[in-house]
Amino acid sequence: MKEHISKPKLLRKLFFTMLYISSFTFGGGFVIVTFMKRKFVDELHWIDDQEMLDLTALAQSSPGAIAVNAAILVGWHVAGFWGMVFAVLGTIIPPMVVLSVISFFYAAFATNPYVALVLKGMQSGVAAVILDVVFSLGKGVVKSKSWLYLSVMAAAFVATFFFDVNVVYVILAAAVIGIASAVWEHRKEGETK
Repeated sequence: MKEHISKPKLLRKLFFTMLYISSFTFGGGFVIVTFMKRKFVDELHWIDDQEMLDLTALAQSSPGAIAVNAAILVGWHVAGFWGMVFAVLGTIIPPMVVLSVISFFYAAFATNPYVALVLKGMQSGVAAVILDVVFSLGKGVVKSKSWLYLSVMAAAFVATFFFDVNVVYVILAAAVIGIASAVWEHRKEGETK
């Protein structure tokens, strides 16, 4: 548990965990969220399922790369300001190194048929990992047994999948519904006191 780890050891573990996760994550932010959940929720127990779901929602709805946003939020949650700094550094170093190498050898990579085949194969794996994220996070919503959250999830799916509604509008609508729900619950609690 993080409570029994000294701050320097906690920061070191956070940095190397994010470095490891980022080094072996291909396919975008939702893939890294899956690995972060497995590490921080399932293995280390530094965050619970609901917190991870909330942090993922915040990371997705904030501007910027979801991987960096998630690292900022998880790092802050686990170890405050320095946790955020170490988590972000661990997250951005691997892509910076890989992109630097690729940009240096871009002409060779762009025309290499073997590289193209490797990337095609990786797309299948990435699709499977993203599907895993959808089921993992969706399971949390289903477990809440809230008709409102289930309705929002279903409506968001239908809007983006069948009607090609821009994800930004879906996120904004979900945020407005979430705020309205929280205000409603707060007022209801105030009236019962």
